Amino acid sequence: MFKKITFAISAILFSNLLNAQETIPFRITKYNNIIVKTLVNDKDSLNLMFQIAMEDASISPERSRPAKSIVFKDEISENNTVKIGKLEFKNVKFYDNELTGREADGKIGTGIFKGKTYQIDYDNNQFVIYEKLPDITGYREVSYISNKEGQIFLSCDNIMGNENYEANFLLQSGYSGGLLYSNTFAEGKDLDTKLKITGEKTLKNSAGKSVTTKQGILPSLIVTDVTMKDVSAGFFTGDIKNQKTNYFGADLIRRFNWIFDAETERIYITPSKYFNEPYFKVN
Repeated sequence: MFKKITFAISAILFSNLLNAQETIPFRITKYNNIIVKTLVNDKDSLNLMFQIAMEDASISPERSRPAKSIVFKDEISENNTVKIGKLEFKNVKFYDNELTGREADGKIGTGIFKGKTYQIDYDNNQFVIYEKLPDITGYREVSYISNKEGQIFLSCDNIMGNENYEANFLLQSGYSGGLLYSNTFAEGKDLDTKLKITGEKTLKNSAGKSVTTKQGILPSLIVTDVTMKDVSAGFFTGDIKNQKTNYFGADLIRRFNWIFDAETERIYITPSKYFNEPYFKVN
């Protein structure tokens, strides 16, 4: 079925290119993170990780490149310019001292696409900005909700044996793995017994409180009408309960090409070339 979809998409590429206004190339790390090369304030060359779960930008304390042109007041820097290829984005807000993915000096969020229709094209490693919604033949509209911060939560069905649990998952491109369940979902659905556990690791803090990271396999995940089998899924157990949100991580995001339509605020997906790739192993 997905081969037919691929052929249909190829057939409409030319018409979409006529509609496309700009493209932004990116690369994908081995940790499934999107990295874009940027020039900040015409001075600092930074590799920034695209974070779909935030609108603004940030700088990591572990960055390998200097960012002297970004001046912070109370860990916030206003009115910066960011150049990516031929495009220039103004009035970009940066936050200081936020950890980010490997190989990145910081993060850049969805604010650069505000008011624009854009595509995350994993097949060609690029963002495409459109004047209007392109041809969506072969795409599916997905069910989602968003919050006031602009974060997007996909509605997905989690199939475990004969049981189906619907849950909302935050699109989290900074998490390299597949699914990551909240403490509430993991405990309420007794995931310790319902998932096939493939690995676990326990850590203790200075107060002696422990947290155990468990990795397992979810038999089926349904996104709209697309079924994903044997999905990598993690959760936490123990004394420390900090995971308040379900994550739809970068390893799952990359398995689709995405179109975000600014006018209707609708989201469309179609399987990408990574759809059937082996799942990322979270250490």
